[in-house]
Amino acid sequence: MAFLKKVFSRRTLGYAAGGTAVTMAGGYWYLNSGPAYPVPTKTTRRPPPPWTPPSRAEMLQRLKDSGKITTLVNGAAAAGEEFDLLIIGGGATGAGCAVDAASRGLKVALVERDDFSAGTSSKSTKLVHGGVRYLQKAVMELDYEQYKLVREALHERRTFLHIAPYLSEMLPIMLPIYKYWQVPYYWSGCKMYDILAGKENMETSYLMSKGKALEAFPMLKSDGLVGALVYYDGQHNDSRMNMALIMTAVRSGATVANYCEVTQLHKDTNGKLNGAKVKDTLTGEEWNVRAKGIINATGPFTDALLKMDNPSHDAIVSPSSGVHITLPNYYSPRKMGLLDPATSDGRVIFFLPWQGNTIAGTTDTPARVSRDPVATEEDIRWILEEVRRYLSPDIKVRRGDVLSAWSGLRPLVRDPNAEKTEGLVRNHMINVSDSGLLTIAGGKWTTYRAMAEETIDKAIEIYGLQNRVKNGCVTETLRLVGSEGWSRNMFIGLIQTYGLETVVAKHLSENYGDRAWTVCSLAKPTGEAWPLHGKRLASQYPFIDAEVRYAVQHEYAQTAIDVLARRTRLSFLNSRVALDALPLVVDIMAEELNWTYKQRQEQIDKAVAFLTSMGIAPEFAAANKPMPIPRGTMEKMTASLWTTLGSGLQAIGLKKAELPPVSAGPGRSKFEGGEVAALRAAFAARAKPTGFDGEEKVKVEEVKDILKELPAYADISKIKQKDMDYVLHEVDMTELEHLNFDEFIEISGNLKEVLFAPAPEPRKDKSRMKIPVEKSGGGV
Repeated sequence: MAFLKKVFSRRTLGYAAGGTAVTMAGGYWYLNSGPAYPVPTKTTRRPPPPWTPPSRAEMLQRLKDSGKITTLVNGAAAAGEEFDLLIIGGGATGAGCAVDAASRGLKVALVERDDFSAGTSSKSTKLVHGGVRYLQKAVMELDYEQYKLVREALHERRTFLHIAPYLSEMLPIMLPIYKYWQVPYYWSGCKMYDILAGKENMETSYLMSKGKALEAFPMLKSDGLVGALVYYDGQHNDSRMNMALIMTAVRSGATVANYCEVTQLHKDTNGKLNGAKVKDTLTGEEWNVRAKGIINATGPFTDALLKMDNPSHDAIVSPSSGVHITLPNYYSPRKMGLLDPATSDGRVIFFLPWQGNTIAGTTDTPARVSRDPVATEEDIRWILEEVRRYLSPDIKVRRGDVLSAWSGLRPLVRDPNAEKTEGLVRNHMINVSDSGLLTIAGGKWTTYRAMAEETIDKAIEIYGLQNRVKNGCVTETLRLVGSEGWSRNMFIGLIQTYGLETVVAKHLSENYGDRAWTVCSLAKPTGEAWPLHGKRLASQYPFIDAEVRYAVQHEYAQTAIDVLARRTRLSFLNSRVALDALPLVVDIMAEELNWTYKQRQEQIDKAVAFLTSMGIAPEFAAANKPMPIPRGTMEKMTASLWTTLGSGLQAIGLKKAELPPVSAGPGRSKFEGGEVAALRAAFAARAKPTGFDGEEKVKVEEVKDILKELPAYADISKIKQKDMDYVLHEVDMTELEHLNFDEFIEISGNLKEVLFAPAPEPRKDKSRMKIPVEKSGGGV
């Protein structure tokens, strides 16, 4: 009886009721956590209100008008006649500053020497991440600055998903666990990561058994696998995000212009900046631009502008090259990434699905500042080696599977006001020179918005723009162009309205948001029963002809490279396919921009040169450089004549140089017609019965001697023993002394890939630079 009284006492019932309420509240919070996707409505069935941005010519005229000011008040330009801010640099940081400043009501101009996001901002790891490695350092070293960096990045990660939901999404990332002691270590770290995100968390991290891990990521190496831990970060399409920022700034009233280089900074009698001379790099025309303040947001090129301002300036940027490679989609699941937290030299490498393919990276190598840095063969092979360590041994990781490779310059910076010994800043740096040049440098994609807010706050303060602003910073809630009328089901409306292939409709929806309706309106009929619209630029990828027209008419694309690399991402996904699509892209742009035959040829030449920085061997690019598609009767007659002449030359034996094959399948897919038969004959001439079964085999050391007799392997003597060892290791034949025909064929195919791959460049400094934790993982 006494027991029942205690059980049903008011205190006990109060505890039970309170516990139940807390549990239900916690469950409700958990079930409603994660990203808040836009709510689909009937309005997403239809196109949003039409909007056409001002043309590039109009933008240039606005810039020119500011330099023709004649009305002066007390020696200064009258209010409204000059720009409040001139932002130099059209990458993530510069575009973010333009959006922030224009949305506050300031009169803003932005100029970019090349194309928007032409540099580092299009060559990141494509992650929107808080930084699990930053958190590790914050805890292990009791580093409060790293802790603050993680909190800021986690907040900005959530903001990304809100302001541009069609361009960013959450991505589960797996950490394979091969030692039991790592289970509580990784689990506690990822749980702390979740807790720090708080209500802004995407999804909670969780442990997986070995079986579940292999079910989710079947390509993973199972030997020694204990289990895995999965945590969530964000992923986005970086250059499309950059373009959305630029167009949002335009919609807010900003004046923007690509291919406009600042050649000189202007100063008043007090030595303070009041404008700049700008040159249109496409036409060579120059003019002056007046502005109350100038912001330097040029990333790796920060020092060049600082030196223009002050010739005695000491460099503050320490650039390093971050290399990524693109692999076919069978290297990873479509919805699961992988993080190697400790590579062979102690760095981090990501292995992520992206845009239908798989990207792997990044490296960190000291580099010089250049416009189109090239991924070195050494870095490409290092990434392949690290990928091989984590994948199942039955998956052959081949150099020939590298579809594209690129290098982005990571602009690590040192605060010029700090002591020389203090080293590189942790996150980003804002500095104001004696002349008033405001420099923002460093940071990463994830925190671009917070960096821009801090920069514009500083600009308003130092340039005295308090009376010019209409409101405070609104970029945390300002939806970027393409977001307002978008939902995850919008692609169905595109299919039903325009008769698109499903994969094409989803691609347009996820890369243009509600602007996909405008893209589709520019699509020409296919002339087929299905699809009705959407002619592909390349059969393997969902990019269509209308995207090229949209890029020119609505996104200021001026060159074929702009379209292949940044408006679409074809050169990043497959550089050889981009080369094949180049003539069609140039032909469509010629229709929009009235290019002559000579201009089309120049565009092709420049694009081919650019594609050599995206992983295509220069020899292959030169041998396969396409010609412009003929337009008009005269061009078609000339092309026909050259085709006839070419056929005649081949008939008399003057054939086109043999080209490396595109390796996309098993070993025999690497050979052209007749090559396998030639290899069989060369093998049979040297093979001898070996072993108990008497199978015909050749010695491993004979392989190069056999192959050098074949025309396709005329340069086999260039293969060094290190390359031969690399090939044998790749196919797991390092212990063999003899090879049968199938093994001989497999090695011959791999040697052919190595023959046509660029040779690794010797490095003077043999030590590899480790990525600082505060800069690692997630690119730039």
